[in-house]
Amino acid sequence: MITGSCSFLYPADYTPVCTTELGEVAKLKGDFAARNAKVIALSVDGPESHQGWIGDINETQNTTVNYPIIADQDQSVANLYGMIHPNANAKVTVRTVFVIDPNRKLRLTITYPPSTGRNFQEILRVLDSLQLTDNYSVATPVNWQDGEDVVVSPAIPTEAAREKFPKGVTEIKPYLRMTPQPNK
Repeated sequence: MITGSCSFLYPADYTPVCTTELGEVAKLKGDFAARNAKVIALSVDGPESHQGWIGDINETQNTTVNYPIIADQDQSVANLYGMIHPNANAKVTVRTVFVIDPNRKLRLTITYPPSTGRNFQEILRVLDSLQLTDNYSVATPVNWQDGEDVVVSPAIPTEAAREKFPKGVTEIKPYLRMTPQPNK
């Protein structure tokens, strides 16, 4: 099962879209915890600025920020992960989400432009998919939601798949076979 962290990175404190996102993540912390994932944020501003911004987030988003926000004032982490575009204002960085597993393997990177809020339901969906596909020989199809049918790995012959997945295997094409989600 994937455990580890879901890190999301911010250009600077007191930005409007990011304020809504940090509030949403605080509200979803239990959903991340249920998936054994820890959340952490990063901003290029300092701890004093974070404290004031957290007050604003809690007030405007009707929540309590309940996870760490890294102060990356020297932008060493932002530069290490390519968050600051060359010749761009460092306070208007790309906004990226990383899912990193316990073996420190990067499993997901999603980058959003400054004007578009992140979809944390999608991030939770990807965590569900990663955990499912790590434990079973399946993949998740387009728009998959937890509990829906999944794709049988092409590496498994059809007869072996029928034994491995006793709920049934539907062969649409020899390379496209579906089965009910094995852990439901």
